[in-house]
Amino acid sequence: MNVARAAATGRRAAPLPPEERREALMDTAIALIREQHKLPTTREIATAAGVAEGTIFRVFATKDELFDAVLERTFDAESFFARLAKIDGDAGLDEVMIEIVRVLQARFLEVFDIMGAFSLIGPPERFRDPKTQARQERKGSDMVLALLEPYADQFCFPVERVARMMRLLTFSGSHALINDGEILPADEIVRTILYGVAEPSGSPAKPHRTSARKDSKTQQIRGK
Repeated sequence: MNVARAAATGRRAAPLPPEERREALMDTAIALIREQHKLPTTREIATAAGVAEGTIFRVFATKDELFDAVLERTFDAESFFARLAKIDGDAGLDEVMIEIVRVLQARFLEVFDIMGAFSLIGPPERFRDPKTQARQERKGSDMVLALLEPYADQFCFPVERVARMMRLLTFSGSHALINDGEILPADEIVRTILYGVAEPSGSPAKPHRTSARKDSKTQQIRGK
C-alpha cells in the first residue's frame, strides 16, 4: 500500500461507523510509518486516509492515543495467528514451509518497522507480561508444529528443531542490522534449511569466482 500515492489522488473516504474509522485510521498510520520509517503527523494521516484532520479526534482523544492503538495492534499476535491458520497444510512440504516463513517474515518486518519508528529496542512495558508472552509464543509454536508434523518423516531433525531453525533464519534474514540490507526471500530460507547451499548431486559444478578470475588472468598473461 503506497499511502503517499493514494493521498495524491485527493479522494475523500466514505463515511464509516466510529469503530471502523478507528481501524481504518490505524491501517493508514501503520502504512505511513512503514513507508516513511518515522511517526507521521495527524495531518499526514488524515490526508492519506482521505478525511479531515478533525475526523481523527472524533475517534481518538489525542495523537498519543492513536499511536498507543498502533502499538497495541502491532504487538497483538492475533492477526499473526489468523494468517498461520489460513496456510494449507496439504500443499506439500516445500510450499507449507515457504508459507510459514512468509507469515513469520511479515510479522517480523512489521514489528521491526514499528519499533524503529518509535525508537524502541523492545516491546513497551505494558506488552511484556510474561504469562501473555508465553501464551502467545506457545500458541504460535503449536500452530507451526501442527503444520510441519505431517512431514516429520522427511526431516533428519525433530520437527521442533526444524521449526526453531526456520524462526531463527527468518528473524536474522529479516532484520536490517543483521541481513546487510537485503531481506532473505522465503523460498531461499526454506531451500537452505531443506537442501543446504550445495548443488544437487550430479549437477555440474559451477566455477568458483576466485578460480574464474585466476583463469582469466592466466589467459591474459599467456596471450602476451
